[in-house]
Amino acid sequence: MGYYDESVEPAREAKKKKRSYSWLSAFCGAMAGALIVVFAIPVLANHDVLPYQVVPKGEKAMLSSDQPEKAAETTVENIPSETRSISMTSEVIEAVERVSDAVVGVINMRESTAMFSQGGEGTGSGVIYKMEGDHAFVVTNYHVIEGANQIEVTLSNGRRIPAEKVGEDALTDLALLKIDAEEVATVATFGSSEVLRPGEPAIAIGNPLTFEGSVTLGIISAVERSIPVDLNGDGRPDWNAEVLQTDAAINPGNSGGALLNIQGEVIGINSMKIAQHAVEGIGFAIPSSIAVPVVEDLEEFGEVRRPQMGVEIRSLNEIPSFHWQETLQLPEEITGGVYLDSVVPDTPAAIAGLQEGDVIVELDGEEVNDVHDLRSFLYTKKKVGDKMTVGFYRYGKKEEVELLLDRQVM
Repeated sequence: MGYYDESVEPAREAKKKKRSYSWLSAFCGAMAGALIVVFAIPVLANHDVLPYQVVPKGEKAMLSSDQPEKAAETTVENIPSETRSISMTSEVIEAVERVSDAVVGVINMRESTAMFSQGGEGTGSGVIYKMEGDHAFVVTNYHVIEGANQIEVTLSNGRRIPAEKVGEDALTDLALLKIDAEEVATVATFGSSEVLRPGEPAIAIGNPLTFEGSVTLGIISAVERSIPVDLNGDGRPDWNAEVLQTDAAINPGNSGGALLNIQGEVIGINSMKIAQHAVEGIGFAIPSSIAVPVVEDLEEFGEVRRPQMGVEIRSLNEIPSFHWQETLQLPEEITGGVYLDSVVPDTPAAIAGLQEGDVIVELDGEEVNDVHDLRSFLYTKKKVGDKMTVGFYRYGKKEEVELLLDRQVM
């Protein structure tokens, strides 16, 4: 018989009872805790003790004033940024739609020996800005139609029609064309470039690389840029073009196209860009404040009627400085001016008594430091028939004469 241990069964029974009591105790404790939480949360929520809100199903949470950062992220007040973006896109689309049919392609067909060849030279864009009778007028860049034997315009519907040159102005790089108005339905409106501010939206429309009706969006980067322009190809600037700067992409073929404001008004005629490998987003447009008077002159006279003095000139800084005192006998304090290379007979300068070798330093009391200053003053502040006082040095002595400005003959 083997033996058996009497204490085994009683120990197992005791353990079973102990486990039953422990499980029951834990269950009761959990239920009590849950009931406490259920009844306590509403009380705590009503006293704003909890770091979150308890909201009945179907109701929207209201953020408390002590949660400004979360409120900024979730309230309706932050939604307008998306609304503004959509609105901005809509405004751009509307501006483009108002003007796009008035932007045309301009094709300069120079003489070529190859059959059907047009050379692809001088292609660009233009803007229909006026209809009168059976004709419509298109403004473009002078460099687009320069040297053309024949000019054609491509309308927004793809039709290509002949164009007649009305006038051109190399100084401002503007030209005016005339076309048959039969298929023209849209005319662009010029807006004021004088009220523009840096940062405003700018929309460029044109035909870059023959991609018709291309639209690019940017901003006005600067409203008063002065760019030196070499008109006669001698490597020296003859004129400082006053232009708008924009980062809206302007590519070959955009020249002569429209630069628009957000209202769809033409505020500039796209003209040039800085084409350097390291430069991106610097394009220029002739502001409407300059373009409109030029275009009006071209339409009425076929040219821009500017006043002239009748002199051949050079900036003083183009003359070796040792001549300033030795030859011209200028006072040491004179470091700028315009030297008269020659005076044309029977012109305002000759009639007033100006001579070769004189150095102009003032016009109507305003300081003149170089050729740019003289031309800018003459072409922007004076008209044909105006009187002008010229301050100059001759053999070391300062003198003044008054002349009557005549029409410039190109």
